[in-house]
Amino acid sequence: MQEAEQTPLRGRGRPARPHGEAREAAVQAAMWLLLNEGYAATTMEAVARHAGMAKKSLYQYAANREELVALVVRGWTDAFLPAMAHDAAAPGEVLPLLKEILQAMVARVLTADAVGLFRLLCTEFPARADLLAVYQRNGIERGTALLADWLGRQGARGHLLLQDGHDGHEMAGLLLAMVIAEPLRQMALGLLQPVPAWDAGPRIDAALRLLGGQAFSVAGASALRGG
Repeated sequence: MQEAEQTPLRGRGRPARPHGEAREAAVQAAMWLLLNEGYAATTMEAVARHAGMAKKSLYQYAANREELVALVVRGWTDAFLPAMAHDAAAPGEVLPLLKEILQAMVARVLTADAVGLFRLLCTEFPARADLLAVYQRNGIERGTALLADWLGRQGARGHLLLQDGHDGHEMAGLLLAMVIAEPLRQMALGLLQPVPAWDAGPRIDAALRLLGGQAFSVAGASALRGG
């Protein structure tokens, strides 16, 4: 996030930056301020100054800092979409494609910035509930829904079979708990380094082996179906 700190202020009369570039500058500035100076210091005026834009220009992208955080987190989940655009052509392709999807998710939501925001949300500060709701809606819930939709598509194509009473949303939640939630907790506690220092590959492979019934087998496991 250091690049946001070093972004020079634009002088008057300079050509306006392209919309996408200015929006990204605002998002990066908001994130840097949140992680380095705290929620109270992340005012719209401070974000505009840090992003090198007029305050009125900032309001084109967000009405307040909560909406800026929504842009940050939604940008993370948007990064999952290219990997989720591909459907399996045969059952044998489901797990390899799922691995690519999980790798794409990990690569964005277990970075130092993402861990820093999660750590911030674990503390007490004014309007924490509002910010937490933004994070939940645009991050956790949307990411789970996107993965559930992909799993549902594979089921509809006949490449994935779900047990009676279970749906893609439940499976998505369990997968993300194994692959992302627990590492995120450990990273927030300082027990693991964020990606790319931490290699998520072995954990993803272990989760997929479990999903594919290759990790272990239990005698009489069929008796659990009604549990």
